[in-house]
Amino acid sequence: MRVLIAPDSFGDTLSAVAASRAIARGWSAARPADDVRCAPQSDGGPGFVDVLASRLGTMRTATVAGPLGAAVDARWLLDDSESRPVAYIECAQACGLHQLGGRPTPRTAVSADTTGVGELMVEALGAGAATIVVGLGGSATTDGGRGMIDALGGAREAAARLADVSLVAASDVENPLLGQWGAASVFGPQKGADPATVELLERRMTDHNATLTTIAGRDISVEEGAGAAGGLGAALLALGARRISGATVVADATGRAADVEAAGLVITGEGKFDSQTLRGKVVAALTAAATAAGIPTVVFAGQVALTSDEIAAAGIAGAHAIVDIAGSVEVAMNDADHQLTRLAEQVAAQWSEGDVERGSRGA
Repeated sequence: MRVLIAPDSFGDTLSAVAASRAIARGWSAARPADDVRCAPQSDGGPGFVDVLASRLGTMRTATVAGPLGAAVDARWLLDDSESRPVAYIECAQACGLHQLGGRPTPRTAVSADTTGVGELMVEALGAGAATIVVGLGGSATTDGGRGMIDALGGAREAAARLADVSLVAASDVENPLLGQWGAASVFGPQKGADPATVELLERRMTDHNATLTTIAGRDISVEEGAGAAGGLGAALLALGARRISGATVVADATGRAADVEAAGLVITGEGKFDSQTLRGKVVAALTAAATAAGIPTVVFAGQVALTSDEIAAAGIAGAHAIVDIAGSVEVAMNDADHQLTRLAEQVAAQWSEGDVERGSRGA
């Protein structure tokens, strides 16, 4: 049986690439005759370029400004297999929360900027990229993309440099730039902003939106995805980007549809499998594709927060939690790689192609 292993990341515990390898080890230990294929997934957030690099392009590294100005080494990907090269940039590589060097605070929420993302785009332009895809997610910033625009030479220069480039904002976030559901109000607290700081960030981005409106010739702030990555989405949209689901970008770039069609079983997963998962995230997209092709899907997760009926209604053959086999959340997180391998081996040992128990859950 051909098994396609295509998880998203397990939060901060395991990257998608690491999770796919752990599952593959466990599955192959119990069923060595199966043809196991790893195809890690991403929605554009942390791990975006690593996931793509597992299937295409050449990884490159550039030293750029981190979220607080200190230099960081950021990876990006260049796929020059076609006549029009494509660059894949992950904003978290340059301005991610993990680059802060500690916990986010109101000070970092105000100070963090996207300069490094613009510097990565300059690198991509210098390498001849005709298309630049920017994965959005996991940022420490709420600057509306001001730093990125400045790194490209300012508003007018940025627009000119990107005029002949196909620009893509890869994100599943639909939030606008401003207001109750905007970048500062919704995501600011996750980046260390207290209520007073949220108000400051909102005022600052309201002012910055005037510049974005001038660049675009329309009000970008109300468009879906403008609030992604602390408003970096808005700046990209103002410069002519199309917003495409990050999961779709990865699926198309890596040939996921063909992988699913060729599989006898699809295994996916993420940190917490809950109701949000079923609303357009990677696991939901994979499940829908597999179900349409008549192929069973199994989900591995750190924790499973859905009932058996909800799992069955989603068309999933089984959902299994690391915490159940590890015995505690602490062990599940601190020993995630080993525990996920154990879980995959146990499920594989019990798996029968002719006896799919729809909607099962547990270890």
